Amino acid sequence: IKESENIAALHNQITACDAILERMEQMLSAFQCDLSSISSEIRTLQEQSVAMNLRLKNRRAVRRQLAQLLDGLVVPAAMISTILEAPVTEPEFLEQLQELNGKINSVKEQAFRETVACADVQHVLEKLKIKAVTKIREFVLQKIYSFRKPMTNYQIPQNALLKYRFFYQFLLGNERTVAQELREQYVDTMSKIYLSYFKSYTSRLMKIQYEEVAEKDDLMGVEDTAKKDILRLFFSKPSLKNRNTVFTLGNRGGVIGAAELEAPIIVPHAAQKSDLRYPFESLFRSQHYALLDNSCREYLFLCDFFMVTGPSAQDLFNAVMGKTLAMFLKHMEAYTCDCYDGIAVFLCIHIVLRFKAIMAKRNVPAVEKYWDALLEMLWPRFEHILELNIQSIQSTDPQKLGFLDTRPHYFSSAIVSINQTFPNEKTHALLGQLQVEVENFVLRVAAEFSSRKEQLIFLINNYDMMLGVLMERAVEESKEVEGFQQLLSARTQEFIEELLSPPFGGMIAFVKEAEALLEKGQLERLRGEEARVTQLARGFSGTWKTAVESLSHDVMRSFSNFKNGTGIIQGALTQLIQYYHRFHKILAQPPLRSLPARADLINIHHLMVELKKHKPNF
Repeated sequence: IKESENIAALHNQITACDAILERMEQMLSAFQCDLSSISSEIRTLQEQSVAMNLRLKNRRAVRRQLAQLLDGLVVPAAMISTILEAPVTEPEFLEQLQELNGKINSVKEQAFRETVACADVQHVLEKLKIKAVTKIREFVLQKIYSFRKPMTNYQIPQNALLKYRFFYQFLLGNERTVAQELREQYVDTMSKIYLSYFKSYTSRLMKIQYEEVAEKDDLMGVEDTAKKDILRLFFSKPSLKNRNTVFTLGNRGGVIGAAELEAPIIVPHAAQKSDLRYPFESLFRSQHYALLDNSCREYLFLCDFFMVTGPSAQDLFNAVMGKTLAMFLKHMEAYTCDCYDGIAVFLCIHIVLRFKAIMAKRNVPAVEKYWDALLEMLWPRFEHILELNIQSIQSTDPQKLGFLDTRPHYFSSAIVSINQTFPNEKTHALLGQLQVEVENFVLRVAAEFSSRKEQLIFLINNYDMMLGVLMERAVEESKEVEGFQQLLSARTQEFIEELLSPPFGGMIAFVKEAEALLEKGQLERLRGEEARVTQLARGFSGTWKTAVESLSHDVMRSFSNFKNGTGIIQGALTQLIQYYHRFHKILAQPPLRSLPARADLINIHHLMVELKKHKPNF
């Protein structure tokens, strides 16, 4: 009862708390309801987001493709104004032309896919294409026609065309008939220009050729009617006014040297003003170096501008240069069928071989067939000229020659020296045959001399001169040089024996007889030879000095080559000392050892010292 008030207050408080808790429960229940509705909204939003993301992705993909399509189809105003108004040489025109080419290709592609929008722009693009083709055609034709003006350096407009090589590519892709027309115009124009240029150049070149050229009688074994009875086989000095000789190489070999082969071409009117003349091979080099240079440039231009390769490039090149090459072949055919200058033909062959190598290095196969045709023309002619010379030597009769000279020709050495640079087996074989015939002829001519000594002088002079000429041009290891060295050595040794025979023949014969007996062991047979030995020993002591002097003078008179003459004298004196030394040995043998004539023998060392005084000095 005491606490009733407190209990009532507590009851009130509990009731109030209960009401609060009830409200709290209601609030929480409402909150729970709200949360459940928010969760469903979030799920709905999530689903909407996924759907929107997919739509965005799809629209972006469509936009990208549509943008590409529109870029390919829409024709900007800048393009229309540039194509219509700008000159073709402006860089902007070239840029817009490339854009236009892209759009035309794009519309073609879309039209194939049946894109309806293509119909809206096709007529605009067609008009622009016609305008561009017209302007390009006029420009290219103008450049081609500019080639035709007299004294025009056609390389300048050619280089200008290369800057606009896309023009031809555009025509080829969009208007093939116009491209074909321009190509035909170019081929026709350049074909005539090259033919005219090379025809004129060739005719002017031929006017500065040496007037004196080899004729059918200019063979190694034909008598020169202008110089009575002197055989051409044996001339050593150039007799022609301009030194354009038939058999001597001289400076003519320089035309295939590095300095001259790619030297600037000959300018005919400048040469005529200076009164210069050239052998045929120099004119041939100049003519064909001009051809080589122009052919390389033309072939590369055709490949670059007309976008051709392989057989197509070759066919186009043939269309441009065919007439010129045919004219060259006709000119060479006319020259070779009446040419008897073997050195000129052989040098021309080697010029062709070198030019072939140069074009292979430049990777230009354009003129390969022409070079082969030239070689097929020149090789048989060269072989024919060599065979004519061989036949002329075979058929020459030495008895018809009233005067015999000892100076040989230079022809073999010229051919040998040129052939070493590009060896050819057929040439080797013909040269071998030629050398055999020359050797046989020299022997036939030598047989016309009455004495063996004169024959040997003639042979040694010829072999020595031939060897000297060959050594000037050919390498020492060559077969030709080796052959003449052996011949010269054998004939020299025989001549030394002939030379010693008149003054010392008795002693030499006795030495050989005695040595033969010594080998057989029959020295006792020498006992009856005392008188002969005494006469030989005293005869040698009394006459050897005058005999050696006479021998030296005789040799120096007989041989035009001073070095060769001194070599023969030295060989003869050495041989004489050997014979006299052998004579000493024989007199030291028992049957002749006590002979009083031994006192007349000259000391061998004293003889050597004395003979050294007679040795010629340079």
